[in-house]
Amino acid sequence: MTDEKKPKRVAIVASKGSLDMAYPPLILATTAASMGWEVGIFFTFFGLDIVNKKKYASLKVAPLGNPAMPVSIPNVIAALPGMTGMATWMMRRMMRKQNVPTVPELLDMCRHFGVHLFGCSTTMGVMGVADEDMIEGTECAGAAAFLEFASGAEVSLFV
Repeated sequence: MTDEKKPKRVAIVASKGSLDMAYPPLILATTAASMGWEVGIFFTFFGLDIVNKKKYASLKVAPLGNPAMPVSIPNVIAALPGMTGMATWMMRRMMRKQNVPTVPELLDMCRHFGVHLFGCSTTMGVMGVADEDMIEGTECAGAAAFLEFASGAEVSLFV
């Protein structure tokens, strides 16, 4: 009888699809996977945009009503046309200056490390997203399938 230790498991739910909300689940997943953990991310509702090949490379961050922006922008100014583009440019620049990988690069790292990418089948149906719209390596899965995966997790996170 071997005393082989089973790797730790983390289950992450990604529910938001803006640029600033794509980074937390992907950074947590790649970090855990690099530590030898088994990782699964369930992309649901707008979080599905993170693995949608038509959207994942062009995620945006809105400054309107976003108090966490590094530069505080009054809502009256944040609502002006072009401010979302400006905020997105600023965030991408800030991440690049800190050598943080892009969302597509983090997704490549996830696939390299064997992170399970679960696209919520219910959300896909509601939003009219087809299997072929998902990036390579994304598995269409229902809530029950993800909950089965998550039931064996030592760490569960909702982002």
